[in-house]
Amino acid sequence: MRILGLDYGTKTVGVAISDALMITAQPVETITRKSAGKLRQTLARIEAIIEEYEVERIVLGYPKNMNNTVGERAEASEAFQEALERRTGLEVVLWDERLTTVESERVLMAGGVRRENRKAVIDQMAAVLILQSYLDRQGKQ
Repeated sequence: MRILGLDYGTKTVGVAISDALMITAQPVETITRKSAGKLRQTLARIEAIIEEYEVERIVLGYPKNMNNTVGERAEASEAFQEALERRTGLEVVLWDERLTTVESERVLMAGGVRRENRKAVIDQMAAVLILQSYLDRQGKQ
């Protein structure tokens, strides 16, 4: 079994996948969305990834506000969760992603990734951090 991690944004979706033992998360790709309101191509690409990696669960970043309230971005993630569940038939777990983009930037800078190259992989790294956090929590239970 593998778990797919997603960092859903208005322009891109960062994608990460767990290893078969569900211990580590690795980056897969960044899906560029053609339009903020249209999901057909994005969902089709996610379905292809699910099939390729034999995914059985999806962990979707849930961008709550720092005061723990649900804002516009979190509501968009909830709608995306529903669309994913309808389209794939898989369980989609919402996972708190507060500060993952900041942490992703920090990890990439520490790794010596140049500024112009960071933009291309920042969403993948955020997806990795979301999924790894989920895997770590599951491993402790």
